Amino acid sequence: MKNFLLLFSAILLASCASKQPLNTAAVEQSIDAWHEAAAQANFDKYFNLMTDDAVFIGTDATENWQLEEFKTFSKPYFDKGKAWSFTSLERNIYSANGWVYFDELLDTQMGICRGSGVMRMQDGKWKVAHYVLSIAVPNDNVSSLTAMKKTWDENYIKELKAQ
Repeated sequence: MKNFLLLFSAILLASCASKQPLNTAAVEQSIDAWHEAAAQANFDKYFNLMTDDAVFIGTDATENWQLEEFKTFSKPYFDKGKAWSFTSLERNIYSANGWVYFDELLDTQMGICRGSGVMRMQDGKWKVAHYVLSIAVPNDNVSSLTAMKKTWDENYIKELKAQ
Protein backbone atom coordinates (compact mmCIF):
# COMPACT_ATOMS: atom_id res chain seq x y z
CA MET A 1 0.00 0.00 0.00
CA LYS A 2 2.88 2.35 0.82
CA ASN A 3 4.39 1.80 -2.65
CA PHE A 4 0.99 2.51 -4.24
CA LEU A 5 0.67 5.80 -2.34
CA LEU A 6 4.18 6.83 -3.35
CA LEU A 7 3.49 5.97 -7.00
CA PHE A 8 0.13 7.74 -6.91
CA SER A 9 1.70 10.84 -5.31
CA ALA A 10 4.48 10.90 -7.91
CA ILE A 11 1.99 10.64 -10.77
CA LEU A 12 -0.20 13.35 -9.25
CA LEU A 13 2.74 15.71 -8.79
CA ALA A 14 4.02 15.03 -12.31
CA SER A 15 0.62 15.73 -13.85
CA CYS A 16 0.25 18.97 -11.89
CA ALA A 17 3.77 20.10 -12.74
CA SER A 18 3.32 19.48 -16.46
CA LYS A 19 0.21 21.64 -16.79
CA GLN A 20 0.96 25.20 -17.76
CA PRO A 21 -1.55 27.85 -16.74
CA LEU A 22 -3.37 29.34 -19.71
CA ASN A 23 -2.02 32.68 -20.85
CA THR A 24 -5.39 34.35 -21.38
CA ALA A 25 -3.68 37.58 -22.45
CA ALA A 26 -2.19 35.78 -25.48
CA VAL A 27 -5.59 34.31 -26.33
CA GLU A 28 -7.30 37.71 -25.97
CA GLN A 29 -4.64 39.32 -28.18
CA SER A 30 -5.12 36.70 -30.87
CA ILE A 31 -8.93 37.08 -30.93
CA ASP A 32 -8.69 40.88 -30.90
CA ALA A 33 -6.08 40.84 -33.69
CA TRP A 34 -8.33 38.53 -35.72
CA HIS A 35 -11.30 40.91 -35.38
CA GLU A 36 -9.06 43.92 -36.08
CA ALA A 37 -7.68 42.32 -39.24
CA ALA A 38 -11.23 41.99 -40.59
CA ALA A 39 -12.04 45.60 -39.66
CA GLN A 40 -8.89 46.71 -41.52
CA ALA A 41 -9.70 44.37 -44.45
CA ASN A 42 -6.33 42.65 -44.01
CA PHE A 43 -7.06 39.32 -45.69
CA ASP A 44 -3.69 37.66 -45.04
CA LYS A 45 -3.51 38.63 -41.37
CA TYR A 46 -7.13 37.57 -40.80
CA PHE A 47 -6.72 34.12 -42.32
CA ASN A 48 -3.27 33.61 -40.79
CA LEU A 49 -5.02 33.79 -37.41
CA MET A 50 -7.15 30.77 -38.35
CA THR A 51 -5.99 27.16 -38.32
CA ASP A 52 -5.36 25.32 -41.58
CA ASP A 53 -8.62 23.41 -41.13
CA ALA A 54 -10.76 26.19 -39.67
CA VAL A 55 -14.54 26.40 -39.94
CA PHE A 56 -16.64 29.59 -39.82
CA ILE A 57 -20.37 29.33 -39.16
CA GLY A 58 -22.15 32.52 -40.21
CA THR A 59 -25.50 33.97 -39.25
CA ASP A 60 -27.29 32.55 -42.30
CA ALA A 61 -28.40 28.90 -42.07
CA THR A 62 -26.50 28.18 -45.30
CA GLU A 63 -23.19 29.50 -43.97
CA ASN A 64 -21.08 26.56 -42.82
CA TRP A 65 -17.78 27.57 -44.35
CA GLN A 66 -14.74 25.34 -44.49
CA LEU A 67 -11.60 27.47 -44.62
CA GLU A 68 -11.03 27.57 -48.39
CA GLU A 69 -14.72 28.24 -49.06
CA PHE A 70 -14.70 31.01 -46.47
CA LYS A 71 -11.65 32.58 -48.07
CA THR A 72 -13.34 32.53 -51.48
CA PHE A 73 -16.54 34.01 -50.05
CA SER A 74 -14.66 36.69 -48.07
CA LYS A 75 -12.05 37.76 -50.63
CA PRO A 76 -14.27 40.25 -52.53
CA TYR A 77 -15.15 42.02 -49.27
CA PHE A 78 -11.51 42.27 -48.22
CA ASP A 79 -10.49 43.37 -51.73
CA LYS A 80 -13.00 46.25 -51.57
CA GLY A 81 -11.36 47.36 -48.31
CA LYS A 82 -14.50 46.70 -46.32
CA ALA A 83 -14.91 43.37 -44.56
CA TRP A 84 -16.67 43.44 -41.19
CA SER A 85 -16.08 45.11 -37.87
CA PHE A 86 -16.64 43.18 -34.64
CA THR A 87 -15.66 44.67 -31.30
CA SER A 88 -15.86 42.51 -28.21
CA LEU A 89 -18.11 43.89 -25.48
CA GLU A 90 -17.72 40.91 -23.18
CA ARG A 91 -15.69 37.71 -23.46
CA ASN A 92 -15.32 34.49 -21.49
CA ILE A 93 -12.35 32.18 -22.06
CA TYR A 94 -12.07 28.55 -20.98
CA SER A 95 -9.53 25.84 -21.60
CA ALA A 96 -9.22 22.07 -21.45
CA ASN A 97 -6.68 19.58 -22.80
CA GLY A 98 -4.70 22.11 -24.81
CA TRP A 99 -7.75 23.67 -26.44
CA VAL A 100 -9.27 27.05 -25.72
CA TYR A 101 -12.91 27.85 -26.20
CA PHE A 102 -14.60 31.18 -25.75
CA ASP A 103 -17.80 33.12 -26.14
CA GLU A 104 -18.21 36.83 -26.66
CA LEU A 105 -20.82 39.52 -27.12
CA LEU A 106 -19.93 41.70 -30.07
CA ASP A 107 -20.75 45.19 -31.26
CA THR A 108 -21.20 44.75 -35.03
CA GLN A 109 -22.81 46.38 -38.05
CA MET A 110 -25.71 43.95 -37.38
CA GLY A 111 -26.12 45.19 -33.80
CA ILE A 112 -25.24 42.92 -30.90
CA CYS A 113 -24.06 39.49 -31.99
CA ARG A 114 -22.77 36.48 -30.11
CA GLY A 115 -19.61 34.77 -31.21
CA SER A 116 -18.27 31.51 -29.88
CA GLY A 117 -15.13 29.77 -30.89
CA VAL A 118 -12.55 27.10 -30.36
CA MET A 119 -8.84 27.84 -30.63
CA ARG A 120 -5.72 25.76 -30.70
CA MET A 121 -2.04 26.47 -30.76
CA GLN A 122 -0.62 26.26 -34.28
CA ASP A 123 2.75 27.58 -35.41
CA GLY A 124 3.31 28.95 -31.90
CA LYS A 125 0.16 31.10 -31.98
CA TRP A 126 -3.37 30.72 -30.69
CA LYS A 127 -5.52 30.42 -33.82
CA VAL A 128 -9.25 30.16 -34.42
CA ALA A 129 -10.20 26.61 -35.40
CA HIS A 130 -13.98 26.97 -35.28
CA TYR A 131 -16.13 30.08 -34.95
CA VAL A 132 -19.90 30.52 -34.76
CA LEU A 133 -21.51 33.93 -35.24
CA SER A 134 -25.12 34.48 -34.18
CA ILE A 135 -27.31 37.54 -34.21
CA ALA A 136 -28.51 38.10 -30.66
CA VAL A 137 -32.29 38.36 -30.65
CA PRO A 138 -34.05 39.63 -27.53
CA ASN A 139 -36.52 37.04 -26.26
CA ASP A 140 -39.35 39.57 -26.63
CA ASN A 141 -38.66 39.69 -30.38
CA VAL A 142 -38.37 35.96 -31.09
CA SER A 143 -42.04 35.52 -32.10
CA SER A 144 -41.94 38.28 -34.70
CA LEU A 145 -38.57 37.09 -35.99
CA THR A 146 -39.70 33.48 -36.40
CA ALA A 147 -42.85 34.68 -38.16
CA MET A 148 -40.73 36.82 -40.50
CA LYS A 149 -38.49 33.91 -41.51
CA LYS A 150 -41.09 31.13 -41.42
CA THR A 151 -41.48 30.67 -45.18
CA TRP A 152 -37.73 30.73 -45.82
CA ASP A 153 -37.13 28.21 -43.03
CA GLU A 154 -39.87 25.88 -44.30
CA ASN A 155 -38.39 25.92 -47.82
CA TYR A 156 -34.86 25.33 -46.60
CA ILE A 157 -35.96 22.50 -44.30
CA LYS A 158 -37.62 20.80 -47.30
CA GLU A 159 -34.44 21.27 -49.32
CA LEU A 160 -32.27 19.76 -46.59
CA LYS A 161 -34.60 16.80 -46.04
CA ALA A 162 -34.62 16.11 -49.77
CA GLN A 163 -30.84 15.69 -49.85
